[in-house]
Order: sequence, then C-alpha cells, then structure tokens
Amino acid sequence: MTFSPNAIRGADGARSATIDYQLTRRHLLAEVKRGRLGRVDVCDAHPELIRAAENVGELTDVDCPVCEEQKLINVSYVFGGGLPSFGRCITKPSELTAFNGQQGEYACYVVEICVGCRWNHLLRVFRLGRGVARA
Repeated sequence: MTFSPNAIRGADGARSATIDYQLTRRHLLAEVKRGRLGRVDVCDAHPELIRAAENVGELTDVDCPVCEEQKLINVSYVFGGGLPSFGRCITKPSELTAFNGQQGEYACYVVEICVGCRWNHLLRVFRLGRGVARA
C-alpha cells in the first residue's frame, strides 16, 4: 500500500477520513527537547500564516509547546477544484459547513500557530464536499 493524496478518502472511500499529525508533532517536539533541533528550526511560521492567525484564527486553550508563553491559534485552509492554488483561508465556521455541502471534493488543512515564537505545525487534514457528480 502506498500513500497518495487520495488516502484522505480512507481505505473504504469513506468521506469521514482524517489524517492526524499528532505523532509527528510529538516526535518533532521531542527532538527539540533533546537538543537535536533548535528553536530556529521549528519556529519558522510564514508571515502570511502569522497574519491569518492574528486576524481570523481560532484561539485555543493550549499553551505553545515551545515558548509556553502564549496560547496556540488554529487556522484552517481549504484546497480543491475552483479554488486558488494557495487555497482559501477559512474565516468563520459557517464557511466549512458551506464547503461540506458543495458539489466537489475539498481538503481542509488545520494548522496550529504561536504568534509569539512563530511555532507552527499541521495538525490534521480532513475531507469536505459531496464528491464529484457522475453522469
């Protein structure tokens, strides 16, 4: 079995498939704690990602695992047919509901960000949309 973009459909093609990156996150943070990676290696959020976090992100109650000084902010992006190649930043939950009801297939990427130290990590990817219409 190989990994492909279609893997987010799940083994049986179920719509509810989610890819969770918590294990990768734990490993990365363990490498920082061991000194194998420096803060400069993991706190490298792009300025546009920081801007999105500050303006439209969803504040969480989770402390930043690197600086431990600020709460993390989640930002969601949707990618799929008919959207720009850089995706669409989700500004309110109703947008996700709208994408989920649309014809087509979309993938939502949820990223956690610390605007203080610039930590960022992809948390999960899940599917949206009602699939492609078949003639």
